[in-house]
Parts: sequence; C-alpha cells; structure tokens
Amino acid sequence: MTSNTGTTFPDDSGRPMVQGGSRVKIVDVASEAGVSVTTVSHVLSGRRPVSATTRARVEDVIQRLGYQADPSARGLRTQRTRTLGLVVPDITNPFNTSIAAGMQEIALAHEYLTVVCEAPMDGPHLPAVIRQLVARRIDGIVIGRYGATKRDLDRVVASGSKLVRLGGRLEPALGDVVRAAETEGMHDLVSHLVGRGYRRIAFIGGTPGVEPGGERFTGYRKALESAGLPVTDELVVWTGFTREGGRAGAAAVLNAAERPDAVVCANDLIAIGALDTARAAGLRVPHDVAITGYDDIEAASLVSPALTTVLNPAREIGRSAAQLLVDRLDGDVAGAAREIVLAHRLVPRESA
Repeated sequence: MTSNTGTTFPDDSGRPMVQGGSRVKIVDVASEAGVSVTTVSHVLSGRRPVSATTRARVEDVIQRLGYQADPSARGLRTQRTRTLGLVVPDITNPFNTSIAAGMQEIALAHEYLTVVCEAPMDGPHLPAVIRQLVARRIDGIVIGRYGATKRDLDRVVASGSKLVRLGGRLEPALGDVVRAAETEGMHDLVSHLVGRGYRRIAFIGGTPGVEPGGERFTGYRKALESAGLPVTDELVVWTGFTREGGRAGAAAVLNAAERPDAVVCANDLIAIGALDTARAAGLRVPHDVAITGYDDIEAASLVSPALTTVLNPAREIGRSAAQLLVDRLDGDVAGAAREIVLAHRLVPRESA
C-alpha cells in the first residue's frame, strides 16, 4: 500500500514528523502496514497475539516512519502516566544512585520513566515530595523508611499509586517490600572481626531513629552478645550517613578512655570519614585500629586501605522494586503484598 504520510523528519524536539508538519500517528502506521489500529496497538504493547508476519510488517513500518507512542495521549486514555518515582534522602550517595540505575533498567524495558526525588532527613521535605508525586499521578512510588511516617505512606496508598517500601516489616495495607538482610549482614561482619581477634569493637551509626541504622546496630549487638563481649555505651555513636558524620563519629570513639581496636560503621561513607579521622590522628589501619563499612559502594574498594564491608545489592534492590511496581501496574500480579529479601555478602579487604 502506498503511504499518504509523506517523508518523515524530526522537529526541534527530536520527535518524528511527517511532511506538512504533522506528527506520525498510530493511524499512519496502520495505513502504511495495511492493518487496523488495534493490530498496531497489540504489536506495541506485546500483550495480545499477532502473527509473526504481521508483527514484522508493522515493526518495519514503525522503524521506517520513525513512529513513537505519545505518552500524553496514552495517559489520557488509560489514566496512567507510565512514570515511577523513587524517593531517597541523598542523591549524591552512590548507594542510592545504584538503586535508581536498577529501577531505570527495568522501567525503560517496560516503557516507564523513572523520576528520582531527594528528601533529606534533616527537614520537612518528605511529605512535600510525596504530595507532589501524588499530585502528578505518578503510577508507582518506591520509598525507603528514611523518616517516612505511616501518614506519608497512607497518602501514597490512598492516592491509588502503587507503593514499594525499601525495608521494614511486611504490612499488607502498605504494599510490597524489598529489603536486604541488614541485621544478618552486620552480624556476619562483627563476627568476622571477633574471629580475627578484635574484642573492643565500636559502632558508628547513621541518623538516630532512621533505618537501616537501627537494624545494623541490632546485628552488631547480637554478634557481641554471642561472643560474650559487652556493648559499651561510650563506643556507640550516632551521626549522619555521610563522610562528615564518619569523621565526627570516629573522633568520638577514638578518643574514648580506652581506644577501640575496631570500628564498624553503618555505611561505607561513614567508614571513609572514619578513615580520614584515623589518618589525621596518626593511626594506622588496620594495625592500630580496624575500620569497616557497609554497602560496598565502588569507593569502598578505591580508598586506602580498601574497606572490609558487606555487599548490599543496591542495583538489584532497584530492579526488584521496579519489577514489583510494573507487575502490579501492568496487571501481571494482583492480590496480597509481596516481600523480597535480597542476600548480602561479606567482602573482606585490607582495613580489617
């Protein structure tokens, strides 16, 4: 069949246009391929059977005309924006960046866009971010516990958006959960130190009352108790999940009346800050004091000495969270809330 659409070329935004200034529409593809608009729609969605011959012909026309689906028009029909939101406390933390990358990998494969929002834990940002995401009809939202209240989470659920929480107990009314085995991971790390002969082990946590710091402290405490070692108040310090927080926390525990022989940190950024403080004090790591991290961000293997840490699979967390949302939104999964628990792995290096 001869096309009546003319030659295509992009406008200034890069969108395909037909000669005369009209955007290539699904009806143009159907006309050129000699099929119905419904058939083209089935080829695009992949959710209805189309013969291999017809699919190949339609896909050839789509490629030749440069057709792109209009998400705005589709959103009007379906009342969906095909957008997923991710809320993190610090977009500069490489762990959160990896979560976002994992989410986007799955989202793009299913024709969703990922929007990443920062809601720092030291201000009233989270409720405002959630209000804005809900107002923009974001289809699904992934949020950690970073200070989120039940009221915040209820707002997402009440809006009709699908919710995935990164951590916490499975609560059916609050949607699906993706989490790592935080307590077990820190237990393994501290047990590793005990097995290497360390006995006076300090803990530098993140922001007080904000997970996963509490779960990681529980693992620290349980490992010491299992080894018959005390949890010493002066060796437990709570600070921010940042390099600066690690510097301040290490200054506190390393100046204790009896210096610890090892310091475990609630994430790698804290541990890198602790290395800064130890180095400034003239201490050799691990000869004078061992220092460990948690998460295994790329920088953990690049600092000197390289950090002993626990692999927390950030990218897989992002992929799993996005897949849970896509499954719900595209109708592949319905019913009870689901929980995915991802494995951790001890990563021994030079610092302990």
